[in-house]
Amino acid sequence: MENTNDKKQIVFSAIQPSGTITLGNYLGAVKNWVKMQQSGEFDCIYALADLHTITVRQTPSVMRQNIINAYASILACGIDVEKSPFFIQSHNPNHAQMAWVLNCYTQFGELSRMTQFKDKSAKHADNINAGLFTYPSLMAGDILLYQADKVPVGSDQKQHIELTRDIAQRFNSIYGEVFKIPEGFIPKDGARVMSLQNPTAKMSKSDENVNACVLLTDDNDTIMRKFKRAITDSEAHVCYKEGKDGINNLMSIYSSVTGLSFEQIEHDFEGKGYGDFKVAVGEAVINELEPIRKRYEQFVKDKKYITECYTKSDELAFKISRRTMDKVMKKIGFIK
Repeated sequence: MENTNDKKQIVFSAIQPSGTITLGNYLGAVKNWVKMQQSGEFDCIYALADLHTITVRQTPSVMRQNIINAYASILACGIDVEKSPFFIQSHNPNHAQMAWVLNCYTQFGELSRMTQFKDKSAKHADNINAGLFTYPSLMAGDILLYQADKVPVGSDQKQHIELTRDIAQRFNSIYGEVFKIPEGFIPKDGARVMSLQNPTAKMSKSDENVNACVLLTDDNDTIMRKFKRAITDSEAHVCYKEGKDGINNLMSIYSSVTGLSFEQIEHDFEGKGYGDFKVAVGEAVINELEPIRKRYEQFVKDKKYITECYTKSDELAFKISRRTMDKVMKKIGFIK
C-alpha cells in the first residue's frame, strides 16, 4: 500500500482487541473495512488499538490472547495485509510519542466534555486514571499520524473526530499546514447492532446475559438459539417503526447481512410471525459467519502466519507515520 497516490483518499480505522469480534463489531465496522479495501477507491490503513485497552486494568495473559484472537478474527473477516496494513498499535512508538505532543495542544476543558470519559468514569469509579481522561489525544494521534482523509466511525465516536479536527486546526494555525484535517463518516452500510436481550443498549461482549451477544466464534446452533430468544414485542408484525426496538434491531441485522431494504423485508414477512422472522435472521447470520469462523479457527492456530502479517504491517505503518512525526518534531523546535 502506498499513501503517495494523490488520487486516492486515505482511510484510517482502528478497533480495540477485546478478544473475539462480535457480530456488532463485524457489521458496524469490520465488514465495511473489507468493502473499502476491496473497492480500490481508498488507501486503507487499519490498526488493532491495544494501547487504548489499558485505561481499564487487564490481566496480562488474557490481554495477550485477546490481541491474537482479535487479529485472527479480523484477518478471517477478509482483511488482506497485502493490500492494506493492519498493524498492532503498541508496536509503533510513534503513537505514544504523538499522543504526548498532542496532549500539549489539547485543552483540559475539551477533554472534560468528552461523554465517553464521563460514562467510563462511572463504570470504573475505582480507577479514573489520567489515560482514561487523555485517550482522545491518543486517538487524535492515531488518525493524524497517517494524514487520514476519512475516518469511518460509529455515532458514539463523532465527538472524538470533532476534537481531532480541532486539535489539528489549532496545531496548523501555529505551525502551518502540518496535518490534514480528517472527516469522520458513518458508512451507509454500517449497522449499529444492539443487544438481543436489551435492544436499547449496544451489543457488547461484556454483557452478563450470554444470549445478548453473538460472537464470530459461536457455532451455528448457538447463533440460532440466541436469535430465537431475542427480545421483541407483542405486536407480531415485522415492520420498522418507533417503539419496536427489538424488531428494528433484527431488521437492521437482517438487512446488513442480506442487502435487503426494510421495505422488502416487511413485504417478505407480511402475515408471518416473529418466530419465522427470528429463524430467517438466524439462518442469514449463520450463512455470513460460518466461513469466517472456519478461517478464524485456521488462523488462530497459525501463530507464524499472524506474526508475519502484523510484522509486515507494523513496518509499513511505522514508515508512513514517521514522516508525520518527524515533521511535527521539527516544526515545534526539537532537534534531530
